[in-house]
Amino acid sequence: MGMLTEFKEFAVKGNMVDMAVGIVIGAAFTSIVTSLVGDMIMPLVGYVTGGVDFSSLAINLGSGVDGGDPVLIKYGLFLNALISFIIVAFVLFMIIKSINRLKNEAEEEVEETPRNEVLLEEIRDALKGRSAS
Repeated sequence: MGMLTEFKEFAVKGNMVDMAVGIVIGAAFTSIVTSLVGDMIMPLVGYVTGGVDFSSLAINLGSGVDGGDPVLIKYGLFLNALISFIIVAFVLFMIIKSINRLKNEAEEEVEETPRNEVLLEEIRDALKGRSAS
């Protein structure tokens, strides 16, 4: 079996295609969540906190070795990234929790015994009760 044939079999396996679809959908979902956080939630956070912007917060360590630009530890940017991460994680948690709830409700609906089967079981049990008497 040639390498090209092996690669073809590997590339078209079901789980490989599923993974590729998952990556594409994940990339699209990432842009949706990023927009949700950046365009809808962060402005609300900014409004509630009075427009506090952490991005300019930094510790100045002094001039660089050559006396040029100052060396800064930009912890404000880190705080912004951390806050964004927490919000994104929470939004994803809420989305996944909702999806799981809907999936569980759908499974519960499927598990319910159809009404006609319940009636037939009751009739069967009633007939067994008569024949036993």
